[in-house]
Amino acid sequence: MLQLKTTGYKALDNLRSTGVFPVEWLSMEELKTQADAVVARFLEERFAVSQELGGGFLAAELVDRAIRTSEYEVMDQEGVAESERLALVRALDRQNMMMGLYGRYVDILLPLINDVARREQREVRVLELASGNGGLALALGEEVRRQELRVRITGSDIVPAFVEEGNLHALKKGVPVNFQLLNAFNLQEIEKGEFDLVVMSQSLHHFSPGQLAVIIAQSLQYSSRGFVGIDGYRSVLLAFGVPLIAGLQGFGSFALDGLTSARKFYSELELEIIAEIAARGGNYTVACLWPFNVIQVLSTEFLGGRGI
Repeated sequence: MLQLKTTGYKALDNLRSTGVFPVEWLSMEELKTQADAVVARFLEERFAVSQELGGGFLAAELVDRAIRTSEYEVMDQEGVAESERLALVRALDRQNMMMGLYGRYVDILLPLINDVARREQREVRVLELASGNGGLALALGEEVRRQELRVRITGSDIVPAFVEEGNLHALKKGVPVNFQLLNAFNLQEIEKGEFDLVVMSQSLHHFSPGQLAVIIAQSLQYSSRGFVGIDGYRSVLLAFGVPLIAGLQGFGSFALDGLTSARKFYSELELEIIAEIAARGGNYTVACLWPFNVIQVLSTEFLGGRGI
């Protein structure tokens, strides 16, 4: 439930028949505006379709609407002290380690990294956006060190305390990872082609459709191979389960963020729309690897016609 594919595909067909796609844009601001508008229109069209079909289709749509929210997580709200943001990402890091999620993320990324290494016969360069205090980047660094792979990993975030803590952890662990301050909306701060893959995990839902489209489009412009995003699967189970698990730490703000996040997860079709707009109809795949959605927006040569 909450993927709503029957009504979603019919809604998409309706939008395509009215000429909504392909979506044209010339600037990042225009891309942001267009992606936000198209996803909002898709959700309205899907609701209209559910009303036409009635019964369980309409009930599922009403459940989705009741759960859905555009509220910010505590860690994203203005005026929150950096120390509290740091406490929240540390809590998330503990939860990820407890649940073994970093290993799952690494397993998703390694085949892509190995593809680049095989094709290019050189060091693979990975950039993680919105990396918090660096849990995934560090886990990936430990695995590539264990496998003796030639991979350079850079984590990044806009919060200085996260970057500082990530670099301290990397130094202690002795892994090939460094962290830098970087605004995910402003990749002009890096050189074009400086990285092969741009990665983002557990953060897609923190951004509006338009913001996420901008991140994907800039990742395609500034990396040689493209963008990979991993986030929670939109479902009633996770809408209740994520805050329940987050609440085990006894940290009220973190439990609240878990609830807000689970209510904001994108469905597969929403991610497909965002990817199609950002990539101007290019190569993208979205798949469920429970309990995640994984989105890849990659070059034709790299994707090679295969999916996740």
